[in-house]
Amino acid sequence: MVRLPHPRPLSAAAALALLGLTAALAQTSAPATLPAAWTHERLSQATFVIADPEIRGNAGLVNDSQRAGILKAMRKDSGDALKRRYPQAVLSSGAISSNAIRVTPVMEAPAALRPWSSLTASLTFDLPEGSTVVVKQRFSLLTLWQRGSGAANFAFDQIANRLP
Repeated sequence: MVRLPHPRPLSAAAALALLGLTAALAQTSAPATLPAAWTHERLSQATFVIADPEIRGNAGLVNDSQRAGILKAMRKDSGDALKRRYPQAVLSSGAISSNAIRVTPVMEAPAALRPWSSLTASLTFDLPEGSTVVVKQRFSLLTLWQRGSGAANFAFDQIANRLP
């Protein structure tokens, strides 16, 4: 039997750098074939209706008051991210018109709150033509925790930056 030397533990700085690299190489996904209406020109002139945000996964990690704050931030910050990406677009809170794009912000919570855990944030775009596009990205909890109250803003900005 060959004994390998016991690996040295990572320093705090090295661990943070590794977590930062993990966030930088975050898993992302988008559909392989996109609808014809999924263009910068179309989205930059669109009316977006932000639907009720959703928390999936282990939503029991936060209490009711925290959950309400998170959902409120998800609604506001996802719309703000779209408006920053497409300044000419219109955000609507009313009924969905025939030309409006319905956007549902979603957070998929991890099984447990651990520094190495991650969550997935996504925006689901329901186009009036009947197509659906989901753009999502995985973030480490440590990265979001470092953003404090701006965590949802950061996450949805990252997703909006990937839009056409």
